[in-house]
Amino acid sequence: MITGLNGLRAIAFLFVFFFHARYFDAGWMGVQFFFVLSGFLITGILLDMKASLSRSQYLKKFYGRRTLRIFPLYYFYLIAMGVLATWLISIKYRPGWMELFVEQARFAALYIYDFYSATIYHKSNYFLTHFWSLSVEEQFYIFWPFLILLVPEKWYRKVFAGLVLLGPVFRLGLLFLHTHGGIRMFVSSPAEAIYVLPFSHIDAFALGAYISRYSLPKPREQFFLLLGVIPIVGFAAQYFATGELGALSAFGYPLHMPNAYQFIWGYSLLNYFFAVTIHVIVTHKLFTRFLEWAPLTYLGRISYGLYVYHLPVLWFALDIRELGIVKPAMVQPAATAIAFFATLLIASASFYFIEKPFLALKDRFFPLRMEQTPAASPMPSRSRWVMFFNGRRWEVKARRSSKERGYAFSWKDIKSCPLLQQDPRGQYLEPLTEPRMRN
Repeated sequence: MITGLNGLRAIAFLFVFFFHARYFDAGWMGVQFFFVLSGFLITGILLDMKASLSRSQYLKKFYGRRTLRIFPLYYFYLIAMGVLATWLISIKYRPGWMELFVEQARFAALYIYDFYSATIYHKSNYFLTHFWSLSVEEQFYIFWPFLILLVPEKWYRKVFAGLVLLGPVFRLGLLFLHTHGGIRMFVSSPAEAIYVLPFSHIDAFALGAYISRYSLPKPREQFFLLLGVIPIVGFAAQYFATGELGALSAFGYPLHMPNAYQFIWGYSLLNYFFAVTIHVIVTHKLFTRFLEWAPLTYLGRISYGLYVYHLPVLWFALDIRELGIVKPAMVQPAATAIAFFATLLIASASFYFIEKPFLALKDRFFPLRMEQTPAASPMPSRSRWVMFFNGRRWEVKARRSSKERGYAFSWKDIKSCPLLQQDPRGQYLEPLTEPRMRN
């Protein structure tokens, strides 16, 4: 497990939660962060699988493991919410909202809610609106394994960089199609349509993929520079376009970024910043003590459930205003607190009783074992050996430690190999013979 990973997931969720609770206007960026993080993690997984598995096993095991990770919670929510909505309709509790869920659930079930959200037929609701991003993620899972499998290793850098550049090109194309294409089914706002369509976010996934394999120059310096530059650019764009700075908590980037053509270039800037953030945390261990804080780590572990459940729970929590037990000025903070702890409780139960049993089946039905050549002779006290990380072959020198279990590596080797940065003494690694590479 990469140090700080669950902490990053937790922060991304908290951004989204407080955005939907109407306390943090920039919180929608948590979804963009998830996209970049997915590109980083999934590409690393795929590269390792490509290096160690045959082609048929590569696809079978990736899709099998993803299915066990994603589908159980996803379809449990849809079924449970469908049963609840049907019952609430029968007792005439907010029937309009419940019927809206029943009407739209089929689009979520088919993982096309993102396309549906870009049309004039979509009506926002608290039960499915956030599922557009889950549809984008699933479409990425379908497409990306084939790209990694079919593209030769020597072309990865060019392909990833090319897809990063294609992101704003796609958004420009969608703007043109929306404005001049004569397609009447798009929502009236091009910025809103671009926001939910999957093509708009290819650069987020590609940037994540890029940093899973290649380094960025001076990431620490870039991180702190961008931390100051991005809000300045955002507020300046808002002021020149509208004469106002906008909500301060949006940092110049409101939802959909409708002004100053931010919906074309703004995603590129934010995605790059998130890529630098992930890169500097992985390679320089920036903020890892905070990110490894136990409460954040736990929230990160259950972040999938937190994301799925939080919005409907917020909607139900806001009904406390109908009970008249809370002063009007306190309804929003009280509902937010209730929703947060209720979501935490539901997501925890969901993780242990729904997600975890299925996760345990991943290694049973789709194990990831290296296909190794016959066992080599015992490793001498000093030797060279080969490991694979993110599909890249690393040849390093190892010296057996007499005082500690494992192998000691030189600082030069540790600096050059990301896997050794996580485990500099090789405590959790076994020396591998070189796996057979199969095409």
